[in-house]
Formats: sequence, C-alpha cells, structure tokens
Amino acid sequence: MGITDETYLPSEEELTVTEVNVSGPVLKAAAHHLGNACLNENNEFMLCRHELGDPRKCLKEGKAVTNCALNFFRQVKNNCATEFTQYVNCIDRSSSDQSFLPCRKTQGVFDKCMFDKLNMCRPAFDQYARVQVHHTDRPRPPVEGPAVYPDAAPYLPEGVDKPPAKYGARFHWIW
Repeated sequence: MGITDETYLPSEEELTVTEVNVSGPVLKAAAHHLGNACLNENNEFMLCRHELGDPRKCLKEGKAVTNCALNFFRQVKNNCATEFTQYVNCIDRSSSDQSFLPCRKTQGVFDKCMFDKLNMCRPAFDQYARVQVHHTDRPRPPVEGPAVYPDAAPYLPEGVDKPPAKYGARFHWIW
C-alpha cells in the first residue's frame, strides 16, 4: 500500500495507549488465562482486521484488547501475586526454552488461586483449536464484486503468421 497526501494517518493522540509492560515469561505464564479472559475483545479485533483489511480502522478494538489485558494483570496482581510470581520465576529459570513441564506444581498452585479468587479456570488444551463462532454488533462491510477492467487490450488477430524465432524455439523447454 502506497502512501500519498490523501492517505489518512491517525494522530499521535489516537495511537497513544497505556502499554502492557511485561516480559516474555510473564506473558507465557499468563497466556492461557489471559486468552480466555480477553477472548471476546481479541476476536472482535481480529474480525475487524480481517474484514476491513486496514488496521487504522480498528484502533478502537485494539485499544479494547490492550485495556482488557491491563485489567487482567491488575486482577492477577491484586489476588494471586505470590503464586503468579513463583510460576513466572519457575518458567524463567527452570529450563533454557521456558518449558512448562518442570513447573507443573507451581502451575497447579496458580491455577487453584485463579479459580478460587477470580473464578477463572484454565482452558482445555484444545480450546483454541476448536471451531468458535464470534457474534458481533458491528455491521458487516459491503461485499466487493470482482474487478472489471473496461480498457482491456484487444486480442491478437488470429491467422497471422509469426516470423521464425531468431535463436531456435520460442519456448525454453523445447530445444
């Protein structure tokens, strides 16, 4: 997509949001619960991006995803901070590839805290592989028809003999 003088670019104020300032192990430890907690906002954003094909038109939905993630981490901090910190440290320090396998005990303690205090249970392993239908209030964008080019080049006349090829065959696979 080329940018011209007519291209609308959002202002700095429209793009400025509070960022989710967390590290990779924190995101990895919270991924299952975060994905479940912000499922609706994330699906709305991805649907907007897919249907409209322009991320500038989905700024409101993107801000909703960021706001949901911030609220999720605030709830975890207020209710299960020690359990979550132990789980993050285990993921970060127990293996070189941040594997979940050595941290199943701390994961269980964190999952129990999330269920007891926030009523959030860890989703099944195949939840995001299952077919999910997302219901939205946004209107469906208009469907574009196939592209029609009225100034197409006319066909070459039939029956006109071509001159012989200068270096042999006209096709590279015929020698």
